[in-house]
Amino acid sequence: MPPARFDFAHLTPEAGEDLVASGGDLLPSTLLAAYAAGYFPMGLGGGGEGPLGWWSPDPRGVLLPAAVHVSRSLRRSLRRFEVRVDTAFADVVDGCADPSREGAWITADVAAAYRRLHALGWAHSVEVFEDGELAGGLYGISIGGLFAAESKFHRTTDASKAAVVALAGVMTSDGVEGRLVDVQWRTEHLATLGVQAVPRGRYLRLLGAALALPVPPSFSARPEGCTSYDEG
Repeated sequence: MPPARFDFAHLTPEAGEDLVASGGDLLPSTLLAAYAAGYFPMGLGGGGEGPLGWWSPDPRGVLLPAAVHVSRSLRRSLRRFEVRVDTAFADVVDGCADPSREGAWITADVAAAYRRLHALGWAHSVEVFEDGELAGGLYGISIGGLFAAESKFHRTTDASKAAVVALAGVMTSDGVEGRLVDVQWRTEHLATLGVQAVPRGRYLRLLGAALALPVPPSFSARPEGCTSYDEG
């Protein structure tokens, strides 16, 4: 992992505190160091504008991939969909960034930062297609056995849930145990898929163990034409 300009290790968030720091930048080295230390960025202003905030929710929403829950109705829905990985990353980010969505926070700068990480082989998308059209998906950062899910969207019912189920399959595809999906906060929607809320201390222990594991095979190949790390 490239060296970062900012030292996230010195931050000491209080119990129950979600927002830990503000400022910084969206360079690849900054983002990767943040995720590896248990933080993620989100703008502090409405619509994601304003200074960057660095967040470490307590409790943290996590999905243990082997424990994903698929209801009977969702299992029926899954038959309608085709799932792909890293074939439409920019389209997934655009879907997540749609300004008409409630709580939209992904600015042009944020989208560009994750497109750069995708080009460098760190950011990945899981895409759900129905009848050949993009119906939903998610994107995030893969470091070792961690997948830090940043955002998801859907255009048809259950498409975003299908993306989460597919992600869990990617994370367990080679039988390696202990990988972790970080979803930031537990919501009732995500809870139906098996997402749980854990105290920050437990999250950091799970994170440390996950970072020592190999990247899932579907995320291990670098995008075509990517040969080196470059802040750009």
